[in-house]
This record gives sequence, structure tokens and C-alpha cells, in this order.
Amino acid sequence: MSYQRAVLFSTVSLAVVLTGGFANAATCDSLKGQQLPHATIVAAESVAAGKLTLPNADAPLADAPAFCRVVGISRPTADSEIEFQIWIPEGAAWNGKFAQMGNGGFAGAVPAQNMSLMLRRGYAVAGTDNGHKGSVRDADWALGHPEKIVDFGYRSLKETTDKGKALLKALTGKDPKRSYFVGCSDGGREALMEAMRYPEDFDGIIAGAPANFWTHQFAGFVWNQQAMLKNEEAHIPPGNVYVISTAARAQCGGKDGGLANDPFLNDPRDCKFDPVSVQCKPGQVSAACLNPSQVAAAKAIYGGLSHPKTGAQLFPGYPPGGESFAGNWQSWIVGEEPRKGAQYAFGGNYYQYMVRGQAKDFDIHSIDFDTDVAKADAIHAKVLNSTNPDLSPFKARGGKMIQYIGWDDTAVSAYSSINYYNSVALEMHKGADPAAALKQVQAFYRMFLVPGMAHCSGGEGANSFGNGSFGLTAADKVFRTPEHDIVAALDKWVEEDIAPEQLIATKFKDEDPKNGVAFQRPLCLYPKVSSYKGSGNPKVASSWACDDDAEGFKSDLTGAAKFLEDNKAVLYNPPIPNK
Repeated sequence: MSYQRAVLFSTVSLAVVLTGGFANAATCDSLKGQQLPHATIVAAESVAAGKLTLPNADAPLADAPAFCRVVGISRPTADSEIEFQIWIPEGAAWNGKFAQMGNGGFAGAVPAQNMSLMLRRGYAVAGTDNGHKGSVRDADWALGHPEKIVDFGYRSLKETTDKGKALLKALTGKDPKRSYFVGCSDGGREALMEAMRYPEDFDGIIAGAPANFWTHQFAGFVWNQQAMLKNEEAHIPPGNVYVISTAARAQCGGKDGGLANDPFLNDPRDCKFDPVSVQCKPGQVSAACLNPSQVAAAKAIYGGLSHPKTGAQLFPGYPPGGESFAGNWQSWIVGEEPRKGAQYAFGGNYYQYMVRGQAKDFDIHSIDFDTDVAKADAIHAKVLNSTNPDLSPFKARGGKMIQYIGWDDTAVSAYSSINYYNSVALEMHKGADPAAALKQVQAFYRMFLVPGMAHCSGGEGANSFGNGSFGLTAADKVFRTPEHDIVAALDKWVEEDIAPEQLIATKFKDEDPKNGVAFQRPLCLYPKVSSYKGSGNPKVASSWACDDDAEGFKSDLTGAAKFLEDNKAVLYNPPIPNK
């Protein structure tokens, strides 16, 4: 039996078991206590319209429909405890479709806030804690629990999909008309994992800022931290970050299709910025420049993780231009002080608990970028990474996928997304003319790069396009159209076979829709790049054009080909059925 048929058979069988067991389940409450294969429904309750309260929220969401909230615990192994939830809108509020939402970081809780976005759009929506409880930055749950790492990697996703869809049919008597997966960061990794491992499960997938090369990305975090801890002078304080970004924008702003006064770069690939340009003169000590050790650290961060013996690039560095936004270098790389940035926490936790398996006495300086990275790849590449460039099964079943990432993302490098996207073209259409290969990939898989956007959202650029925007309400209909909204665009592509050529992204004043629009820009279908036409109001999207970038695409392909060659031993992980 083929892999695809085996997965389909197991899903159908589970649905039969569940709907048979729930034949008398006419109400939400009657689902509680029901037994599923290695799982139990521990709660089922009806929530009145406008009464959905999210964790840490001050008040219920007024625009949430009435829905049935079902909570289950799945134990596919003796060491598994996967919480999953599905929220099903009542009656006519349900649009007939199913959505599953991804997590972030190390997960540890059901993504209720993300789930609320799709619930309010009318979707029956599911989510999971990925098999453990805890902070998104902590991985101590993984110590001595390899099965929980598998649950985190992919098994919890499949458990949630199968049981969520079966519960939906048990309550409504209907299968969903369409199924979508939406995630960013770790959720983006999960999104690509769904396309690779379970190509039959979703009609459409949105993969935002995917942390899909997990084992190398987290090694890259450690690389950056070691560079800034090399000696007492190497750490770059938050104040000096402004020196770097100001210099990069002064050198390159307005020369990459954007505006000279933009507080971000439009296309950082065009900026050959060298931090040596802001190095202090001999004898100079100032917050307006970097000392030689800080310059060396900045070079390492921009250059990316490389193998200490072969020189092969294991994970790309970060583009220049957006360093000074508070959610970028300050939050992720440098921190308020040494060892306080998110990269230090994520990289340290991954290597201490998941790779080394050390309960204490862990030193981030001890990580070796030869032996430790090889060890991480050996035990986790096939569990955590979603890097296989062969998406043929997902394409063959008619699946559609949209990927996006901010150019100023300092969690997942935009170059990582570019490398993966182009690796799909290189792998699936070997020997084809690059333009022809790109066209074939775009038939089912499209990518948008977002100038000035930080990790998943936020940043100085136009960063709202259906990727969050919790302040939007049902009255803001213009921002929920396929032209402005990535979820609506995906749905239109799946339903009508009309693929998005561009998206209009919005920058709200103070990031709050209630304050109105600051400006809008088009997000161009990769490899096209936006540019100001030279006339018209630059705050209006129609004053911008999406232009071909043949040279940029050629350079990206060259880089992706080398990246594939340097990392071929760990990229080609075959799909493995969930067990």
C-alpha cells in the first residue's frame, strides 16, 4: 500500500470509528467523556456568542460566534499526553470549512489566540499544545522524553487533524468542504511538515516565517551568541544597534526600489553593508560606533553559521536594515544585556535539553559547530526539520500553499525561506530552465517577502495582510478581501483556482486598526520586487509596481544550489507515516 493510500485509509477508518461511537452525539455537551483511539474527550461545552475569553485578555471577544469547545487528550505512546482542542461554530455561523492553527517556539499551550482568528471568520478551528505544557522558550520538558520530542515534531499535528475532523463530523454530520493549515514560526515549520508528511490532509496551507531547518537555525542562534560572548567587549548593546541600522539605511535606502526616508530597506539583497564602516577610530570610545570585537560579532551575525572545518554555510545570516526595531535585534539577538536575547534562550534550551540531555552544568560556549550540529542532525533532522524539497505528493493532490516572511525577521532569516523555496524548484524540476521551473512551482506554491516586517508581524513596514491583526473587526471588511488578506487569497486560490499575484499590506498607525492607515504597499509574488513608480502618493499601494528581478532570482538560485549541496545529507528526509 502506498504512503498516501495508507494515510488516507487510516484517516477514514478513524472517522468511521468516531462517528460510529458518537452516533447519538446531537449536542456539544454529549461529547464529553467519549473514548477515541488512545484518546479521551475531557471537556465539551457550549460557549455563547461574544463570550470567548482568551488567556491574559481583559474582556471576552465581542465578535466571537457561539461555538462548541471540545478538549481532548491523546496518548499514542506511553509517554505522550497531547492536548488538542476543536472549536465548532454553531449553526449558520460555521462556513463549512476546517482550519488548524500552528504554534510558536517550543509550544506548550493550545494556540487559543491564533484559533480565535479563524473562529471569528466562521471556521471550525483546531489546535494542540504539541504534547507538553510550558513556556514557548523552555525545552526542559524534553529531557529524557524522546517520544515527547516526536509529538512536538509532527505526531501531535496528525493526532489533532484526524480527531478534530472526526469530532467535527460527529457533531455536525458533515465533513468539511475545505481544510486549511495556518501557522507562523514553529507554526510555519509545522505547515511545511503537513505538506511533506501528510499531503492529503489539507487543501491549502499558509507557512509564515517557517523555522523549518530547526536543527541548523538553532545552531545559528548559538553561533550568534558565541560571537557576542567571545570576550568582554564583543557584546553589542541595544544603543549601538541603532548605529548599525542607521548606517545601513543611509548607504542603501532609496537604491533598492524603496524610499530614501523609509525606516527599513525595501530589498536588503541590494545592500552590501559592511559593519567595518561604523568601527570606532583608534582610541575612540563612543556609543556612536562599534569597537573591533563588536564589528567581528556583527560580521558573524550577518554572515551566518558556517562549518568550522569545511566552511560550508549551515544556516544563512540576517539581512541589514531593520536592526533598530525593538522587536528585532534587541529582542532576539543582543538583548537588554548579554545572555538576555531570545536567541540565547532558544539556542541554549534546544542544545541543553534536546541534544545534550543535560539537566544542569550546561555552558553555551561548549557547543561545537561540527560535532554538536552533526549530533543534532542525527537525532532530530527527520523529526523536527521540514526541509524536504520534494513536494510532489502535495502538488499531485491539488494542494495550494503560500509562504511569507519579513525581510527584517531576526528569528528566521529571510534567506532561509528563499533557499528552501528555490530548493523546491531545483529538486522538483531538475534540468529545467529556471524560469520554467519557477512557473511550475508557482502553480501550487507561492512566496511573498515583506519589506520592513519583523518576525511574523510587526516592524516598521506595512505588516498587516491577514497574518494576525487582532484589532480588526467584522466591520473592517476591506481588509478581509483576497486583495488584502492572505487567508482570503488562499481560499480563493483553492476554491476558484485564482492564484494571488500580489497582496496589499497595511501599516496601521501605532499598529492599531482603530487609529487608521499610515500607508500601504504591495507585497509582490517572488521573485518580483516592489518599487515606487516615481509619482503619486507613496503611501498608496497603487503608486508602487511589482517589477521582475531576473538578476536577483539568478543569484538566489545560485545560493540555493550551493546551500543544497552543502546540506544535502540532512535536507532530503522522506515522508514517514504517523504511527
